[in-house]
Amino acid sequence: MRWDQPADYVVPVSLDRPVSPNPYDLLPTVDSFHVGSDDITDGQPLKDDQVAAAGNTSPHLSWSDAPAGTKSFTVTCFDPDAPTPSGFWHWAVVGIPASVTSVARNAGTTDGAALPKGAVQLPNDARLPGYLGAAPPKDHGPHRYFIVVHALDVETLPVPNDGTPALLSFVMLGHTLARATLVATAETR
Repeated sequence: MRWDQPADYVVPVSLDRPVSPNPYDLLPTVDSFHVGSDDITDGQPLKDDQVAAAGNTSPHLSWSDAPAGTKSFTVTCFDPDAPTPSGFWHWAVVGIPASVTSVARNAGTTDGAALPKGAVQLPNDARLPGYLGAAPPKDHGPHRYFIVVHALDVETLPVPNDGTPALLSFVMLGHTLARATLVATAETR
């Protein structure tokens, strides 16, 4: 069974449901800073190669104006519209040094070779290290992908390299100084 082919793992059922809220609106409020991308436009569809069936290419990201006291960054990609009670984590990178202000396009390969020195990718919800492109179920409508850079007040977090993105989110909650967010979309018809 292949995880990157929606028709292979989703049996025909009604997937009608209300739109999930912005997951970050449910967390304590923190400051924001700027994030941009050569590959993503906020509110617009992901490029074809950022979709699981067409390449799994992680987007370029660059950020600026992180708050004073930032000691590291974490990057995550989350789909709150996945038909599960917990959404779907597509990417989680921890341990990005505070001196780094960008992640290169396709840095999310499974070997992580193009990530900044010291950064580690946690397994996504398919339990694979690296970026897993969008793969919403066919005819489920548009899904939102929250690509977030988190500015943290610690250099390292006590999360094992095989930890889940949900665990990462819980552990970094009290260490998040600010978030920079882009929201892209994808749909399988």
